[in-house]
Amino acid sequence: MKRISVSAMLLAAGLVSIPAGAAEKGVLEEIVVTSTKRQQTLQDVPVAVTVTTADTLAKAQISDILDLQSIVPSLRVSQLQTSTQTNFLIRGFGNGANNPGIESSVGVFIDGVYRSRSASQIGDLVDVERVEVLRGPQSTLFGQNASAGVISVVTRKPSFTPGGSVELGLGDYNARSLKAHFSGPLSDRVAFSVSGSGSTRDGYFTNLANGHGINDRNRLDFRGQLLFQANEDFSLRLIGDTSRIDEACCGVVNILNGPTGALIGAVGGKLYAGDAFDRKAYLNGDPTNVVSNSGLSLHADWHRGALTFNSITALRSQSAKFNYDSDFTSADLVPVNRNDQALHTFTQELRVSFDNGGPVTGLLGGYLFRESVKYDNTLAYGAGMRGYATGLVAAATGSASVLNGLEASLGLPAGTFFKAGTGGTINANQDNDSYTLFGQADWKVIDKLTLTAGMAYTKNNKDVQLLQSNTDVFSGLNLVQVGFGGVFQSLTGLAPTPANIGLSAGTLAAARAADAISVHACSATYPPPACNTALGLYPLQFLAPVVPFDDGHSSDGKATYTLRLAYDLADKLKVYGGVSTGFKATSWNLSRDSKPFAPATADRSPLGGYVNPYYGRYGTRYAGPEESTVYELGLKGQWTQGSLNLAVFDQAIKGFQSNIFSGTGFNLANAGKVSVKGVELETLYTPNRNWEFSFAGTFLDPNYDSFVGAEGPNGPVDLSGTSPAGVHATSLSTAATYKWEIGAYDGFVRADYQYQSKVQVVENVPEAQASREVNTLNASVGVSRNGWDAMLWGRNLNDDGYLVSAFPSVAQSGSLSAYPNSPRMWGVTLRKTF
Repeated sequence: MKRISVSAMLLAAGLVSIPAGAAEKGVLEEIVVTSTKRQQTLQDVPVAVTVTTADTLAKAQISDILDLQSIVPSLRVSQLQTSTQTNFLIRGFGNGANNPGIESSVGVFIDGVYRSRSASQIGDLVDVERVEVLRGPQSTLFGQNASAGVISVVTRKPSFTPGGSVELGLGDYNARSLKAHFSGPLSDRVAFSVSGSGSTRDGYFTNLANGHGINDRNRLDFRGQLLFQANEDFSLRLIGDTSRIDEACCGVVNILNGPTGALIGAVGGKLYAGDAFDRKAYLNGDPTNVVSNSGLSLHADWHRGALTFNSITALRSQSAKFNYDSDFTSADLVPVNRNDQALHTFTQELRVSFDNGGPVTGLLGGYLFRESVKYDNTLAYGAGMRGYATGLVAAATGSASVLNGLEASLGLPAGTFFKAGTGGTINANQDNDSYTLFGQADWKVIDKLTLTAGMAYTKNNKDVQLLQSNTDVFSGLNLVQVGFGGVFQSLTGLAPTPANIGLSAGTLAAARAADAISVHACSATYPPPACNTALGLYPLQFLAPVVPFDDGHSSDGKATYTLRLAYDLADKLKVYGGVSTGFKATSWNLSRDSKPFAPATADRSPLGGYVNPYYGRYGTRYAGPEESTVYELGLKGQWTQGSLNLAVFDQAIKGFQSNIFSGTGFNLANAGKVSVKGVELETLYTPNRNWEFSFAGTFLDPNYDSFVGAEGPNGPVDLSGTSPAGVHATSLSTAATYKWEIGAYDGFVRADYQYQSKVQVVENVPEAQASREVNTLNASVGVSRNGWDAMLWGRNLNDDGYLVSAFPSVAQSGSLSAYPNSPRMWGVTLRKTF
């Protein structure tokens, strides 16, 4: 994990915009970055990176990382299920949502401090100087959990010149926002800054059951900084921040009403049958999401001759509480899915850089990461679940009395199964200790040729405790045992009591014979009594039987490296090529789907005359490490009025950690190998002081080289040789800005367009039911005078509709659900700078 890293490639095509007056006579301004821990221009650092400046963030109305994807084509961000479940992908790679045990493959850093979970990265961007998106594995300098790339957010340092701004925003859906920033000196050596942001907006998704809005916005963010500049060589920077999100997220639509739809209605529920982009649904409860983040970091920088010493010490805490209607209907099936998550993180980074003006420069460093994760979950059935389950059984068997009969045969009171308020709980804890040792050096072999070599070693240890309990009696049944009892009685004429099973060698042999065949569902091959009719009830065990779990431990160590050559073809033209590797440690499954791995052969070991009581209930306790490699060639050119940047790459991740929802749970699995070949192109052209044109494109050819046991529409499938869902072959972003001056007034008009080619949304939902193609237009117009700025903006002006993601509907076999994108929005912003 490292904040310093390879950074830079191009003058980001529209992703870097030029402040007013910087393009006099069409001359591009030089962009400076510090992601290699020394100031360099984007032109000088040979790495694929996109930089978005504060000016572009303001003009394009980019309020958070979720919005950033509209102008960075290699980046995709999705928010699913709750506000905390935000997933980042770069070049099609990424994961980390829907499970507190899974860190993202895209590392996110704010002022050099690692944010380990998506819930700590989704607040509004406050007082930001720039955002750097580094593409491809970055583990040499950023350590683990950067196997797909890095997003680095850099905020403004306090200034010794007093100044600030106040900004007010209004928009449709009753949107309101207020931002303020002030910075100035406390003495000739100490400066401070304070900034804050508050934003609210009504929900654009409607719960038809109560008329409430969902997908609203309610956020507060505050940041304070102190800068102690002892002299030119030594400084301390103390940063404190806190944020809170309290929102109803996220709205889910029904895109295919399957055979269970009639049952939903029979138990008093409704499903909206209109268009998905009406953004409406019937829910018997609004989702709740409350996320709090806070942190404190101390940055120390000391220059001593040719050496520079840097230290970043950080403490962070996060709490996330959310609850939502799991079945996404107004039927009272699973109204409670309550989650409580807490994280506490300590990080320490130390490094020393060397630069004496000679041919060799470099750095050495170390990084320590310690984190504790606590996760509690409670899921409970509602009053309609018994009737719904009875209807499912009746539809399959023609009898509505199966559950009643089974309860009676087991000596249970009527109504025991699927009783309202019963369900399951999870109590999980994870402690993570890791460290990274790293180094990188640049050697100017000759005047125009530079060799970069770097290496890092990461060691990661995780200790996990997971306790589960079920009060749902039906899901706790051993259906193999239940079915075996019926087969035993049909073969022997005796009740399946322990005494009868052990009565004689003959009856025991019969029992063993019954055991051998009782695991089969009834079919023409295995007709009664040579089958276990109880196994037909298996799909109703929505909460799998609890499997005892001892404390878990993983210990991963991995060396990663970077090797690159860069050659200056001309004063403004550079080519480079090289290889880099990345690493992500084992991820533990801290959900209710955490189950033992399936054995290599069928598990038929008898336990007291019965087969394993957890037969068929295998899953994934953890997913092993990811290892990524990228081979990349690039060209970077910047001239007086334009820039051209090109990257051609072949990138692969072995053991990619996939986590896909199957309808009743998530399937965590390691893909054998996922690869993508691609081209990234970015251009910027300023023909004169008024006009600026940009174009950025990402062209990908993704492939599952090996993925056996992936989650498909009807269970596990072999996806080897297929294209991963959700990865667009073509992603484009183009923008045009016109800047003008009339007397004392300055102004601009800006428009940008985003295109993503059609793709299947997710592997286990057919493309015919859920595909995505993006065609989105954004625009803004602004005017400035004497420190006052006014802007009118619109996002998704053409009201483009597409699905962010899709999944098999929860406990509704044959139905499909999806998350629609945001509709057209507009607003006005008024800012005073002083």
